[in-house]
Amino acid sequence: MTLDMTAPLPTAGDTAGPVIDISEVRKVYKTGALEVEALRGITLRIEQGEYVAIMGPSGSGKSTLMHILGCLDVATTGTYLLAGEDVSGLTEAELAVIRNRRIGFVFQQFNLLPSLTAWRNVELPLCYAGVAKAERKQRAIEVLARVGLGDRVEHKPTELSGGQQSRVALARALVNKPALILADEPTGALDSKSTADVLSVFADLHAAGHTIVLITHEEDVAEHAERTVRLHDGLISSDARRTGGVFA
Repeated sequence: MTLDMTAPLPTAGDTAGPVIDISEVRKVYKTGALEVEALRGITLRIEQGEYVAIMGPSGSGKSTLMHILGCLDVATTGTYLLAGEDVSGLTEAELAVIRNRRIGFVFQQFNLLPSLTAWRNVELPLCYAGVAKAERKQRAIEVLARVGLGDRVEHKPTELSGGQQSRVALARALVNKPALILADEPTGALDSKSTADVLSVFADLHAAGHTIVLITHEEDVAEHAERTVRLHDGLISSDARRTGGVFA
């Protein structure tokens, strides 16, 4: 399955600099007198249009890093520029606006509302952004068509396969034309065919210029990215780019 390239894809973000630029980011969790340092000084730069996989064993800090990159949490110290905007010191309300406008999320469980049709699930970020109803529906249907679900817009999640549900989640992530697509284990609950479909969509999005950060523990999934960042004990242990099909 490939995207419908007969119409333009949503734009990939208009920043001239890197989409992600974090410097010396530390995250410390406190429980009473106990402190746990989940991130111990991460510096990472991801340019517009890159396709990056972030990997690491349990306890490596990759989930904490994902939460910070997605503005779901804030660093204890360090800076984070998202598409050129410093989000390090924003309030929760300000972070919520950034999440809705600048980041398209794809989660393992898809988080689709079972009572809503596909297009109504996709339009939700536009509702929060205050987009008019007619435009919301039009944009939702257009993006669903681009991910191969033009004939499923009125179907509810229970009427769709796992692979189709994942494409609804991808369409929802794209509908606000985000600077960053952040996918957390998006293939973890899928069979091999649905996984191949989703990875095909990501490949097309990457080819169209979108910036994608994929959190995964699956080596064969990470191999589809052009760059793999590995974490260990709260630090980056390796950062390899693929050249001629080989990471170096």
